[in-house]
Amino acid sequence: MESSKIYRFQITEEMEEERIDKALSGWIDSLSRSYIQKLLKEGMVQVNGRPVKANYHVRYEDEICFELPPAIEPDILPEKIPLDILYEDEDLLVVNKPKGMVVHPAAGHYSGTLVNAVLEHCKGNLSGINGILRPGIVHRIDRDTTGSVIICKNDFAHKIIADQLKSHSVVRHYHAICYGVISEDEKTICAPIGRHPADRKKMAVNEKNGKHAVTHLKVLQRFRNYTYIECRLETGRTHQIRVHMAHIGRPLLGDEVYAPGRKSPFKLEGQCLHAKILGFRHPRTGEYIETDAPLPAYFCHLLSVLKD
Repeated sequence: MESSKIYRFQITEEMEEERIDKALSGWIDSLSRSYIQKLLKEGMVQVNGRPVKANYHVRYEDEICFELPPAIEPDILPEKIPLDILYEDEDLLVVNKPKGMVVHPAAGHYSGTLVNAVLEHCKGNLSGINGILRPGIVHRIDRDTTGSVIICKNDFAHKIIADQLKSHSVVRHYHAICYGVISEDEKTICAPIGRHPADRKKMAVNEKNGKHAVTHLKVLQRFRNYTYIECRLETGRTHQIRVHMAHIGRPLLGDEVYAPGRKSPFKLEGQCLHAKILGFRHPRTGEYIETDAPLPAYFCHLLSVLKD
């Protein structure tokens, strides 16, 4: 089993008065500030031989001793599942996830997930952030949403891509089909999203406790009772597009969670939503990388049916 790591730092004059959690996250790229705050709370970080809290401001010549426990290896087995790879190099890959595939194992879905497939494909060369060897997952899309997902192969790539996601600099364009006809050619939905006050499994527009959320909508084609749209995410909240579209009275076709009263006349597995365009700065070179995931067969067939 991998042993714990011990780090020792001495505060320089120019670093004086900086918060210790900020200082440590700057030193150790593979750890997030929230995880460092957790370790500080547990007394695993000492200054001059004594544990301190996250709000401690460091002083010139402080001696910091920081013990990082060994990463926990998750009980997830590699599985030989075909992957539709849109881009790959030594730092990361972008995968076009199919409908019905869960990204990460959880209750009821311990096999057949994207993580199981990626573990086999990468042969263990994946990032492990925040003390858990999480197999490269830096963001997720829903089980019944198809399209692009970034997988990081090392901690360096993971932290930089996570920072881009946090600062909302990753370009994410989704294609979707919604109920009803949208009259505007373009529309911006700005409504905070948080947990549903009555159903904790759902998200909702929540003015009181929600987080800032913005979706830019563009109509691609109108049909008799439906609209084919592109949604550009400015923020990336859980179920953001699904919640925002339901909020304006145009829920996504096939969405059984946010359009419970609507019966789809088509045989669909969940919402008609596809993560098509994904753009980001490469963590090592800084080059802008953009992938375009082709629409899945069911989506193309549905468009042809609606046109007819």
